Order: sequence, then structure tokens, then C-alpha cells
Amino acid sequence: MDEREIVERRLRNQRLTGEPLADPVAVVRRLGAVQAQEYAVAKWSVAQRSSGVDEAAMQAAVDSGRIVRVHALRPTWHFVAAEDLVWLQAVTAPRVHQLNAYYYRQLGVDEATTAQTRPLIQDILGGGNHLTRPELGRALAAAGIADPTGNRLAYLVIDAELEGIVCNGPMRGKQHTYALVSERVPATPGRSADDGLAELTRRYFTGHGPATVKDFAWWSSLPAARIRRGLDLAGADLSSVTCDGTTYWYAPADESSPVPSPQAHALQVYDEYVVAYSESRRLAGFGANLVVHPLILDGRLIGSWRRTASAKQLTASLSLTVSLTGRQRAAVDEAFQRYAAYAGVPVVLA
Repeated sequence: MDEREIVERRLRNQRLTGEPLADPVAVVRRLGAVQAQEYAVAKWSVAQRSSGVDEAAMQAAVDSGRIVRVHALRPTWHFVAAEDLVWLQAVTAPRVHQLNAYYYRQLGVDEATTAQTRPLIQDILGGGNHLTRPELGRALAAAGIADPTGNRLAYLVIDAELEGIVCNGPMRGKQHTYALVSERVPATPGRSADDGLAELTRRYFTGHGPATVKDFAWWSSLPAARIRRGLDLAGADLSSVTCDGTTYWYAPADESSPVPSPQAHALQVYDEYVVAYSESRRLAGFGANLVVHPLILDGRLIGSWRRTASAKQLTASLSLTVSLTGRQRAAVDEAFQRYAAYAGVPVVLA
């Protein structure tokens, strides 16, 4: 397996090429989790991997609770399939709490405080009382919690998310709300710690592979010992190959097949094709600094695009680092026609 085949397999395993998945939930489930702090463009990341999904359908998947948005990895917002939330956070939350420890100390989010805020948040949001973050902060203040504003409030809520108490509620206009996990996420059979770790390991390398251990460590936030344990538990479900001295893991069921060329994709800065890798991000032409709205051709970075909205159309301004052939330009045009179908308005290239 050479670098070209690694890139082709990643495109297919992430469902950027080949058969799209049936719906947004299937996409999020396959990838394990999808980075989603930039909410609007994160929805596009999921939608373009599924079949015929426009922005309204993607929003409906989130508003219905089939996909939840929580702090799950690294730590930042991620989309997670609702049925995966409990077991996934059981694997990742202890480590994310550790990564948050400095901010907890700086902001006074200590055990004595969270012993108060966790049950209060449950009471405040109970009975389907979905609140925005400022509304939740005011309710906590009324209950006697000191200074539930700004970053302190944010980390109080993150703590509650990591403890499996809260997740996103439905959008209220353009505002995000919070809801109780117990009211929004269906009860699912529990997994043992080892089962959860093995499943997360399989999900990552099946949906993102071929990838390296360092890539998985970056994506999952898990320490090296846990990752080694995950690979041991996954066993024959995963295989490895060495390319130029680096070991890549992938699902052996992933049989290589030719990827039609040229194919272009209009991505966003936190797309899983970019941020799910660390040391091997270079294979797609990415450096240490992220590119806002990258444009890729056959899996390789060729420039960026910028979106400008008007009343009746969107304009995508391209900044390319290569010259395109006629066929390559047609592939780029097709990529933005897919985006136009998602957005529901024409897209003009500039």
C-alpha cells in the first residue's frame, strides 16, 4: 500500500467517494464522532457523506435528537449518534476532564461546585425545559451559584455534558438549547469499559483508516496505553500495513477499489478528512496550520473557497494553488453543485 492508495481508501472509508450512506445518523455512527463546534458547516460535512440530504433534513436529524451535539473528544463539540452517546462518553470523558483540569482550576469549577450544579441543572432542565446557555446561567444564579457567566458557565455546562447529564436540545430560531440526556437519548444496553474502548477503536480506523496510532491519539484524546489496549481488543477486526516506515491501521474488510478521477470536494476547516489526523495529515497536502474551507481534488489540497451569501444565490470565491484541466474544473463545478443542492440555492463560482 502506497500513499496514493492510503488517500484513496480514506476518501472511500469517510464516504467522500463511493456509495454515500443512507442518512446523517449513519454517517455520524460510522465515523464515531464528527467535530462540530462550527455548527453550520459541520452539518454540511455530515450531509455531503449521505444520500440526498439537504440542510433542512440535516437540521431535522439534530432537532429530533437522533444526532446529539456534545463535548466528547479533545475537548470540543462533536456530533454523536444518540445511541452511541453513553458508551462513547464513558470511554472518553475521564480523559477530557483531565484535559480540562487547568480551566476548571482557573474558573473555580471544583468538586464542591459541581456537586451543586449537576443536580441543579437536572432540576432546571427537567420536564423538557430546554434553555439557552444564558437562560441556564440565570437559572443557576437564581439558585445561588456564584457567577454562572462567560467561561465559568461554559465549563460548568461542559462538566455536566461529560457526566452524561446534558446535551443539545432543539434549535430555538438561531439559538442552541440544552436538554437532559435522560429525556432526549433513548436508553441503550450498556457496554463494558473494554467493549466501549474496542468499539471506539474500530469505529475510528474503519471510518478514517488507514491511519496511525498518533492520528487516533490526537482524534480521541486517549493516552498511548489505552490505544494499545484498544488495538489489542479490536484484534482481527483491524489490520496494519507499513508505508515509508510508518504503520497504518485499517479495517481488513476495506478492499481497495479504483476511485474515479478527477473528483473534487468542498470541505470546511474542521472536516473529519482534515482534523481526524495529526502526523499523517500531510498525505492530503495539509500542513500544521488548518486551511479555512479547503478544496481538495482526488484527496489532495488544491486551494480554498470562501462563501458569500446574497438574497438569491451563494458565491464561492476560489483561491487555487494549481492550474486545472478542463476535466478537473468540471469536477470542481460538480462539487459546488452538490453544495447548492444541500443549501437549496444556486452557487456561482468566482
